[in-house]
Amino acid sequence: MSEPVRIQQEDFSQDAEIAALKASSKRIGGIATFLGCARDFSEGRDVSEIDFEAYGSMALAEMNKLRSEAIAKFHLLDARIVHRVTTVRAGDNIVFIAAAAEHRAAAFDACCWMIDELKQRVPIWKKETTPQGGSWVTQHP
Repeated sequence: MSEPVRIQQEDFSQDAEIAALKASSKRIGGIATFLGCARDFSEGRDVSEIDFEAYGSMALAEMNKLRSEAIAKFHLLDARIVHRVTTVRAGDNIVFIAAAAEHRAAAFDACCWMIDELKQRVPIWKKETTPQGGSWVTQHP
């Protein structure tokens, strides 16, 4: 089974991530997920591709910390965070977050909290390529 927190170039399988969560506990009553996908339009411009870069070890350490905090704060049974660092095109997967809890409310709240925290805290940057050229994008909370 793969690590619950990963930074990787290759695509991921939502089904495999959810199966790993389900295998971790029979007490899970709800799993909330967030799938971030690449868009072809941003801030009024066409986007042909997006490059993601990360400060590898620091980003992974912060993602692991974020997962641990979410488990404690929302009383989760398990959680998973996967972020790609590669070049993506419209429709491609970028990030997957899943929170597993006994009840749906905690799973939803934790999932929302994790993506918001990830965007603010984890050193992953994106550069959008548009007809006007490439530009680094500031974080959107």
